[in-house]
Amino acid sequence: MIRLSRDEWREREAAHATRANVLTAEHRERKQRGEKHPVWDFLFTYYSVKPSLMARWHPGAGVVLEDAADEPRAGFRWYAAGPDDGSLVVDDAAFDREMPALSRLIEIMLRRTAHRAGQFDCFGLHEWAMVYRQGEHRHPQPLRLGQAATDEVVETHDLRCTHFDAFRFYTPEAVPLNRTQLTREDQPDREQPGCLHAGMDVYKWAIKLGPLVPGDLMLDAYELARDIRLLDMEAAPYDLSGFGVRPVEIETTEGKAEYVARQRAFAERGNALRRRILAAWRGVDLSETTVTG
Repeated sequence: MIRLSRDEWREREAAHATRANVLTAEHRERKQRGEKHPVWDFLFTYYSVKPSLMARWHPGAGVVLEDAADEPRAGFRWYAAGPDDGSLVVDDAAFDREMPALSRLIEIMLRRTAHRAGQFDCFGLHEWAMVYRQGEHRHPQPLRLGQAATDEVVETHDLRCTHFDAFRFYTPEAVPLNRTQLTREDQPDREQPGCLHAGMDVYKWAIKLGPLVPGDLMLDAYELARDIRLLDMEAAPYDLSGFGVRPVEIETTEGKAEYVARQRAFAERGNALRRRILAAWRGVDLSETTVTG
């Protein structure tokens, strides 16, 4: 059992808040000015996490905080009285009892995704499938190649998306073009570490576990989601040059090669985070994960 003295955990708490505030500074400044950003707002709207919650440090499952019972965190969910007078501990058993379905889902998604071979031949075409043969689009930015050429890219490639939460936004005309028809129910059997959105969702699982995940690990997962989000939009069909986004032209051989190289690096980072979350939460070792494929 890990124990942190009051001085130790207060120091970690302060360092975490500083790091989180640096990571969210630009978003908070844009929000004050009433500005929207087509790339970065996603990290705060899709995952529904406010910067103030990101700045809240947690120690992780089973960690005892000494001399903490008089702190506001004593009233936070999943905290319980520790083994010593005045101590607190993050109670992962309570999480399992109160949220059994969610607990099981998160563990399944982390374990199965980490053990499954990565696929590196989708080239980010999910975003292209979301605008296929559509006069009006979900995002206001213009298409980099125009509608006809964008449609041609979809039609001359093999759509191999494995992530349901991307597939569900396909246009009706694009749905039958995907190699596999995905459902919410079979998501645990389809998710694989090469998928950019599966990599971003490591952050989602860390958020849902809340105090059971150490603060530094949660912010590491956020940084991975941020880095993946950039490639996701660089490879998208939109013209985002006005926001300083350089396109990765996945319709070309060179663009495909760049996409896959970065995709593989993200898969490695994602699996490393999955291992760390499971080690911190469940005390399990998944050191033999693979991303080959």
